[in-house]
Amino acid sequence: MSDSREIESVAYARMALVSIDARLDPESCYRAVKSRDRRFDGVFYVAVRTTGIYCRPSCPARTPAYANVSFHASAAAAQAAGYRACKRCLPDATPGSPDWDVAATAAGRAMRLIADGVVDREGVEGLSRRVGYTPRHLSRLLTAELGAGPLALARARRAQTARVLIETTELGFADVAFASGFASVRQFNDTVREVYAASPSELRGRRGRVTSPGAVTMRLAVRTPFAGTRLLDFLAHHLVPGVETAGAGWYARTLDLPHGPGTVRLELADAPVAGETAFVSARFVLHDLRDTSAAVERARRLVDADCDPLAVDDEFAGDPVIGPLVRATPGLRVPGQVDGDETAIRTVIGQQVSVAGACTVAGRLVAQLGRRVETDIPGLTHLFPDAASLAGVDPATLPMPRARGRALVGLASALASGAVALDRGPDRDDVRRALVALPGIGPWTADYVAMRALGHPDVFLPTDIGVRNALTGLGHEPVDVLAHSDRWRPWRSYALMHLWNTLMPAVPAADQPKEN
Repeated sequence: MSDSREIESVAYARMALVSIDARLDPESCYRAVKSRDRRFDGVFYVAVRTTGIYCRPSCPARTPAYANVSFHASAAAAQAAGYRACKRCLPDATPGSPDWDVAATAAGRAMRLIADGVVDREGVEGLSRRVGYTPRHLSRLLTAELGAGPLALARARRAQTARVLIETTELGFADVAFASGFASVRQFNDTVREVYAASPSELRGRRGRVTSPGAVTMRLAVRTPFAGTRLLDFLAHHLVPGVETAGAGWYARTLDLPHGPGTVRLELADAPVAGETAFVSARFVLHDLRDTSAAVERARRLVDADCDPLAVDDEFAGDPVIGPLVRATPGLRVPGQVDGDETAIRTVIGQQVSVAGACTVAGRLVAQLGRRVETDIPGLTHLFPDAASLAGVDPATLPMPRARGRALVGLASALASGAVALDRGPDRDDVRRALVALPGIGPWTADYVAMRALGHPDVFLPTDIGVRNALTGLGHEPVDVLAHSDRWRPWRSYALMHLWNTLMPAVPAADQPKEN
């Protein structure tokens, strides 16, 4: 059977799954459950009335009768309906829905912010302000699209984070409660019992306590195939000294989080078997455990964890340019970011210079303006300078051409004032218009920022010299190919990464840092 027949287009399947009125189509959902289709894990959840539990579509348990099931767009919706999470398939541990980035609706943007802990830190009012709606209207939107309001969605996220910490770390329960975003240990205990029908002690068993309360090791779920080695090569090729470092099979960097600094160290390896869930090991060391949810979400963004590689790769199956590249490197990801402001600033620094030159200049700014931090990973010494610090710099003192220095300071001022927000809350088109309105910020810069900082899956850079060199190296005429690049929609960001990937060397690994 051909690959295209064996892996049918998920984009079309999802169109059938969701009807015009945005409610899940039960017939399509049940077909996915009967076939235990892993591609829909995280896209919807199935609840079983006779058992009172909800599962992921691929749950290995016996398929329930159609008359006994209901379908929910989020784990929070299933929990609000009175169902508890299946202990066998752990439905709340699936990667998030890729549709949040594809469509980038208000609900999808809100989900990204909820995962970052915005509701825990700023309440529903803060979330609504970032998305650009009133709290009442946003609650209606989320309930209509995801089956639950912002408080229920945030509660479900806290419960899932708590379960992962209970089962995969040795943190004390009080530390788990506050690291998950709960306001009290009692609230934590009550929620865990309600959602999982088990106490925290029962979830953990007989495990002990951790000796270093600031260190948390977790597993980040990703769909397969997952080209982790090539993702590592890209990140290692763009390292900024003091902020990032990498070695054989790992990448690490500092994190500027809401309550203090931190670090993350990711183990990145290939997971070539399609249609499964793989895990990226992530070790966080945090100044404040309340930043756990934010740190995890930013690490997930960095590795493009919610991507559906089967849907992306299948779209390119018959393409004469990208198709062979996909078959050579299935599951290639678009590297994300841990801080949108940093990504935008680094993009301006890199305008019209080599990657090595841009990294050198960024490293100088880090040494000059970045906040120094103590870490247990050699080479990680600073946080990247924040926008407010760069906004006050004289452009003439920056190690770059005067015009680019003015553009950098102007961008930093817009970011610091809130005139441009790169937290995935505002509409992408509005953000792009705000960026190109700034002096020295052109379409290439705005689109690259949209791809990396906003998670836009459909960005292409036809004027990029790397794209043209890649096409020439592959034996194609760039003008002819670029004239028809619209055929790669809605996954042009992945087509771009496949072209760049042909130019990306395997970066020599540094010595692995010693754990303290």
